[in-house]
Amino acid sequence: MRAKLFRALGLVALTLVLVGCSGGDKPQNTFDPAGPTAQSQKDLLMPVMWVAAVVFVIVEGGIVLIAIKYRHRKGRDLLPPQTHGNTRLEIGWTILPAVVLAFVMVPTVSLIWDLSRHPDPGAMNVTVEGHQWWWAFRYTDPDMAVGYGDQGPITTADVMVIPVGREIYLSLESHGGGAQDANGVTDFEVIHSFWVPRLAGKQDVVPGRTNHIILQADEPGTYWGQCAEFCGLQHGRMRFRVVALDQPAWDAWVAHQKQPAAPPTDPLAKAGMDLFLHGVSSGGQCIACHAVGGTDAAAAVAPNLTHFADPNHQCFAGCTWDTSDEAALRAWLANPDAVRLGSKMPNYHLTPEEIDQLVAYLLSLK
Repeated sequence: MRAKLFRALGLVALTLVLVGCSGGDKPQNTFDPAGPTAQSQKDLLMPVMWVAAVVFVIVEGGIVLIAIKYRHRKGRDLLPPQTHGNTRLEIGWTILPAVVLAFVMVPTVSLIWDLSRHPDPGAMNVTVEGHQWWWAFRYTDPDMAVGYGDQGPITTADVMVIPVGREIYLSLESHGGGAQDANGVTDFEVIHSFWVPRLAGKQDVVPGRTNHIILQADEPGTYWGQCAEFCGLQHGRMRFRVVALDQPAWDAWVAHQKQPAAPPTDPLAKAGMDLFLHGVSSGGQCIACHAVGGTDAAAAVAPNLTHFADPNHQCFAGCTWDTSDEAALRAWLANPDAVRLGSKMPNYHLTPEEIDQLVAYLLSLK
């Protein structure tokens, strides 16, 4: 038995060493908060973890000690002396856990109340839409309306750009893909969970209701997030990024986002724009799902592509690939389902020439 115990402890130690030696960048490190919400959650997590660790050691250590000390031995058939009732002990193990739970509960409830508060008056409002399997971000404040079309809100896909040092009040909604069943119920509406580990903890995105969360970035940078609730085949590839900009860069980004897409000048991109707006050879219509500001494409079923290749946009298709990855973009257009099983984007059986043209057009949308 002792040999088996040592082997088990050795395996645990080896696992801890291997985990501790893992290097490289950790963009989703909960223990490296970069905003007040994440910091407050870490400040609560650490003492609770220590309390849990102490309780674990006492309880499990006691179990191991008793199992070893009172284990069956050869030649011993009698039971050890039995104790029936101990008032002091029973009162103690009732009061002590209650005190420990109170120590954990009071700061936990306090933080829950704090995180559910209304935002400061100067907070920026963003509506987050969870789709299968990508994220949309709509900037709903009056000063964030675009300067074209119906003057709707600035809308991005997969990347939320925010200013440093400002509270962001997120309204989280689950959205379908535009399709409806025979009863008119929107299809593809499922539960997601919005999670940016370095900026804020998880918050569910539930069909038929709007949840909220407040986050803020204290320093410029890119913060990785993902869906943390199983939502279908591509749940693990439903990622997003939050890009925090300093004030000058933020002002420039907002001014640029308010502008429509610039018409392409390159002949290949012009041909791609024509395909996008008027249909491809197989009869498929890109404008049936996508929007490009300043054109006739205004659908909201799929990601808004107005500034698809903007340097701050960074990624597409649920942040599965970077927008600078032209090979991935070509593979996606050739057959979305082949590179992302269960994709809601149809395969339009594009010719190589059509793919060249559409890629040129998409990369011109800066």
